[in-house]
Amino acid sequence: MSQLIFAYFPIVLLIFLMTKKNSMPSHRALPLSALVLYCILLLVFKQPANATHAAVIEGLLVAWTPILIIGGAIFLFRAMELSGALEIIRRWLNRISNNPIAQLMIVGWAFQFLIEGASGFGTPAALAGPVLVGLGFPAVRVAILCLILNSVPVSFGAVGTPTWFGLSEIGLSHEQLLLVGRKSAWLNSVAALCIVPFALLMVVDKKAIVHNAVFIVLSILSCTVSYIALAQVSYEFPSLLGGGIGMVLTVLLAYFGIGLRSDSATNGRETASQSSTVSFWQLLKASFPLWATVLVLIVTRLPAMGIKPLLQLSQPSLSFQLGSLGEFSVSAALVLSLKGILGTEQSWSHSLLYVPSLLPFVLVGLLTLRVQGRGSAKQVLSQTCQQMKKPFVALLGALLFVKLMMMGGDNSAVTLIGKHLASLAGSQWSFFAAYLGGLGSFFSGSATISNLTFAAIQDSIAQQLALNRTTILALQSVGGAMGNMVSINNIVAVSSVLALSGKEGYILKRTALAMLVYGLVVGLAAFVFFM
Repeated sequence: MSQLIFAYFPIVLLIFLMTKKNSMPSHRALPLSALVLYCILLLVFKQPANATHAAVIEGLLVAWTPILIIGGAIFLFRAMELSGALEIIRRWLNRISNNPIAQLMIVGWAFQFLIEGASGFGTPAALAGPVLVGLGFPAVRVAILCLILNSVPVSFGAVGTPTWFGLSEIGLSHEQLLLVGRKSAWLNSVAALCIVPFALLMVVDKKAIVHNAVFIVLSILSCTVSYIALAQVSYEFPSLLGGGIGMVLTVLLAYFGIGLRSDSATNGRETASQSSTVSFWQLLKASFPLWATVLVLIVTRLPAMGIKPLLQLSQPSLSFQLGSLGEFSVSAALVLSLKGILGTEQSWSHSLLYVPSLLPFVLVGLLTLRVQGRGSAKQVLSQTCQQMKKPFVALLGALLFVKLMMMGGDNSAVTLIGKHLASLAGSQWSFFAAYLGGLGSFFSGSATISNLTFAAIQDSIAQQLALNRTTILALQSVGGAMGNMVSINNIVAVSSVLALSGKEGYILKRTALAMLVYGLVVGLAAFVFFM
């Protein structure tokens, strides 16, 4: 019992520090919580000091993945801003429709859906957020909206990785995996009908949502109908292709004003009649950072293209010993790895060319400056480094916290909490299963890691309580997706890109409420349709 109490304590402490009245910024709260957890592991859980220190080193190294992704995203955003591309996109979107609901659905919903299907890694909010802020929406509200809406497609994000890889350790057949994917798609789509209006309420008033309800529903369905249809035959492409189809249809719906009220407020932003005309060539150049990013992601993620395995070549081309720290190696594809950290089984690797940082963000950012003929790389880099100072510390603390929470296998703090929650729910577990998946994403920032961590526990619970196996696993998958909106990493990431220092606790309180609603909806839907 004492171990269980101490397993909960660091989470309670972190949430308290970040959400209390005079909240502590994440770059202080996260390292402090990680330090408390480190002491608990050594003094209460009696973890070996050497193994704990190896986990600390691994956590600090793993943190470089989100650090470089966020840094790359900020670099691209600053390049778009300084080159004038962002201003042209804003003018074009105002020409399509000056209705704020239309703009939020195009960029915050359909565009994020597409990007999640191609990449994951928190990329959608990092791209969509700056565009919406450029359209005149308040940055903190944009951050909340982007986090909430980047949930539905996550079960099939990064070409289905959370499903086909995240559930790979529990011995599902191809047909069972497809069935889990089909149920996940249905549950996420039902939740979308509730969670999208909830997210919009964070930015616009209820009256605007009611007046434009037809457009909102049609835009939701433009993504989710194809998403469900594709999930019948594939667990790799529902979000990627569903988002692409939805993006095109949502733009067309907005252009022709279908389901939109022409008298909707513009919140003081420039109207279509006031904005200057944007030529096709101007739009093509200005949107280069967006479509080039999507193109690079698709080309480097789809196995059929043959580039993905080349970027992930891990066979060392150069290796050398770093003493007791371990063996460091670099492959031809610039996959960096460190094995045998402090003589333990802990290891780390980072695919420098595959993780979305240098490719596509930095490369496309540099090309954007060239295509637009404005702005300097030196200025963009300077602004990026300045904006990354606090997030750098916060992310080191976040990944260290995550690594320590997951240390210890079946006796880890995360596993103890998961088993305790399952024992409390008993036969009503189907109403709570998604929250366990959300808990995994809250810690790790990844639906894939949530599935890897908790799928076996969910499977065991389903068998012990004689519940439908694929339904419980689908709820785990959906939970990992909905947990994306409360993930510490993702909140820090979008706050960093939008330069929202000290707002992480404010954002967390609102996205947590959205996640509670999401979990209630999918729990009820699963009980009605699949149990």
